[in-house]
Amino acid sequence: MGEVTEIDILVCEVGLRDGLQNAIGIMPTAAKKAWISQAAKAGLRDIEVCSFVPAKLVPGMEDADAVVAHGLSIAGLSVAVLAPNLRGAVDAFRAKAHKITLPVSISDSHSRANVRKSRAEMIAEVGRVCEARDQLPAGYRPHIEAGLATAFGCTIEGRVPERDVLETAVACIEAGCDEVGLSDTCGYANPEQVKRLFRLTKAEVGEASNGVHLHNTYGLGLANAFAAIEAGATTLDSSLGGLGGCPFAPGASGNIVTEDLVYMLEAQGLRTGIDIEALLACREIVAAALPGDSLYGFVAEAGLPKGFRS
Repeated sequence: MGEVTEIDILVCEVGLRDGLQNAIGIMPTAAKKAWISQAAKAGLRDIEVCSFVPAKLVPGMEDADAVVAHGLSIAGLSVAVLAPNLRGAVDAFRAKAHKITLPVSISDSHSRANVRKSRAEMIAEVGRVCEARDQLPAGYRPHIEAGLATAFGCTIEGRVPERDVLETAVACIEAGCDEVGLSDTCGYANPEQVKRLFRLTKAEVGEASNGVHLHNTYGLGLANAFAAIEAGATTLDSSLGGLGGCPFAPGASGNIVTEDLVYMLEAQGLRTGIDIEALLACREIVAAALPGDSLYGFVAEAGLPKGFRS
């Protein structure tokens, strides 16, 4: 990964998981490995590389073990995965992933569509995963995050009460999670809402709340990212070329574009440790491997401004 420098904002690349789960094509394992290697070379320190889920539900994740192993071979890279239940988490434990995100939907309707459990049942599952984690050898106990899906609204139920988000955040920490992250699964959030809910969550769980996962359904993704930073967020998820969405939330389009996010942060003097030009080289790998999928991003289209320096 090269020389490690201090950063202000940690950008977590989720395209290999959230992006590919909603892609038209199936990316070959070799291309995934090349993507991870180039992203790490560009300076990304945290990459969510896959989901441990049945292939019949999310095609293209059959190579999760191989992809995790490749990520672990890169010094300094934090390898994150998603697991929807204890069975998936046990597979992630076996693969030795550094971080496991468990999706806990605030909306019961989305939770049942996504993981076939109610919110209360999923919180109980989180507890079982954390208990299993605590029984692992002391030398390997992965970081467990609860991703609070539909925290800003749901395409099935509409409005999601903020008190439900806060209660769920507290319940997940009490169940043993190291961290909770607010997820705008459907892209319904607005900047004021992001600032308010992030601050409220922070007030409830303190340092266990640092990050947000944003989608760009209504074009507010980067505005919401800026609002989150203003509210104190230090970790932002994004996807190369804006790939992604949620197959269980109709109408939820892609994530915020990693290249555009990094440009916005660096342009205002916030250090990400990422070389944008090296990051843009990842697009060539993805475009070649997914010829039927569209990649988005203003920086890729316009190019970097003359004289711009990260």
